[in-house]
Amino acid sequence: MALKRLIQAAMAAFVLAAAMPASAQQVLKVGSTPTGVPFTFLDTKTNSIQGIMVDLITEIGKDAGFKVQIEPMQFSTLIASLTSNKIDIISAAMFVTPARKEVIDFSEPFYSYGEGLLVPKSDSKAYTSQEDLKGEVVGAQVGTAFVDALKKSGLFSEVKAYDTIPDILRDVNAGRLKAGFADYPILAYNLKQGGFPEARIVESYKPTTIGSVGIGVRKGDTELLAKINASLAKLKANGTVAKILDKWGLKAQGV
Repeated sequence: MALKRLIQAAMAAFVLAAAMPASAQQVLKVGSTPTGVPFTFLDTKTNSIQGIMVDLITEIGKDAGFKVQIEPMQFSTLIASLTSNKIDIISAAMFVTPARKEVIDFSEPFYSYGEGLLVPKSDSKAYTSQEDLKGEVVGAQVGTAFVDALKKSGLFSEVKAYDTIPDILRDVNAGRLKAGFADYPILAYNLKQGGFPEARIVESYKPTTIGSVGIGVRKGDTELLAKINASLAKLKANGTVAKILDKWGLKAQGV
């Protein structure tokens, strides 16, 4: 009788486990930024972070079997938040660089681009390289690959570090900054919205820091990285990545 009751209890526990709701699915915290449209941005209508990287990690989560909880934070704090376990994933417009790969691991890249050059619209010069701005005061976003490269070049009298790309846009638009360097797609998207009519992107400029965007995880988290890479490859192959990029005005590309 005791054995029979034990078997019945085990079967009851099995049935209960099978009936557990899907809400028990693992939830991972994803660090993303409120500035960086179209990759990430704060949608004031919903008070939530939206954009390419949010759509991408959400679709990856659906395929890989985890839910995502987007955590808004400044770009410069993303890696520290990941390594201190405040978040589990970085999904933002972050380049895969050798220096960053020493601290965290990255997925396979899914998009690549270089820096764009922003100047006041009153400046009509057809700049082609950073040499054309030698000795000037320029700006870039703190924590990005661009600000480090500009400082190391030794070309400029000062490289101002800004917290956000809209801060750079505002200073160039107001004529307070000679030139700003930032992610080309982000600059282009912002200018299309019409909020900075006195600034322009220099189309003749050739970028020097070209990188690929990847999704970041903690160093050594091989299981999560493998899941992300497998799902990313599937989403590239079935056209989901291309649809996400097209939704936000970018074209799919090989990286």
